[in-house]
Amino acid sequence: MKHWPLYTALSIILAAWYYLFFIMTMNMTPVAQWSYLDIIVLFSMWAIMMAGMMLPSALPIMHLIDKINNQRKARNAPYAASFYFIVGYLLAWFGYSLAITLLQWWLHHLALLTPMMNSAQLEFTCLILLITGVYQWLPIKQRCLNHCRSPLGFLTSSWQEGIYGAINMGFSHGQYCLGCCWLLMALLLVFGVMSLPWIIALTLIVALEKLFSYGLLFSKILGALLVFLACYMWLMT
Repeated sequence: MKHWPLYTALSIILAAWYYLFFIMTMNMTPVAQWSYLDIIVLFSMWAIMMAGMMLPSALPIMHLIDKINNQRKARNAPYAASFYFIVGYLLAWFGYSLAITLLQWWLHHLALLTPMMNSAQLEFTCLILLITGVYQWLPIKQRCLNHCRSPLGFLTSSWQEGIYGAINMGFSHGQYCLGCCWLLMALLLVFGVMSLPWIIALTLIVALEKLFSYGLLFSKILGALLVFLACYMWLMT
């Protein structure tokens, strides 16, 4: 099949969203006392969420890699299937999933999160909103976003040969995406880790930032709105 790696990515996205709509929402039970099994389940949930939320905005670069590989295949040149790029990309986000799972477990023990996995204190909510809003304006955010918005530029400067090279490219691109979106994803700790409306909203926000022609401006406007919301909530208490 000519574009099977791209179809694999689409299959992963569909499977992840099936889980989010029909499995995760059916198992939304409060967690009062954390066991090792709860932590494993939570990590699995974050990993599936990150695959479903982040892979759609990475489809343009995957399509471009797939096109390059098909051209190489047509002239019998060596290539590594873009599937390995997907593996590397997901590894970056699975690492984030592990980190935020442990962070969530710690925040739960500090009583900053409710058993339903959303913010339990206004101060914590305002702090996360403020930090995320300010981060939207920082040069590191804009630099990472520029890399994500220019897949051809990334491939031109970072192309690596072979299977390991493809995995490393995917992991490297995933790190730029992490630089763009790690705090946006952490907003789920405020609004609810299992809140499907917010999962959908954040997925659309990430897609707009990366794919919309005014994505850089949109990210700054969003940052200003988050800072305003944090200040408003704090002042209204």
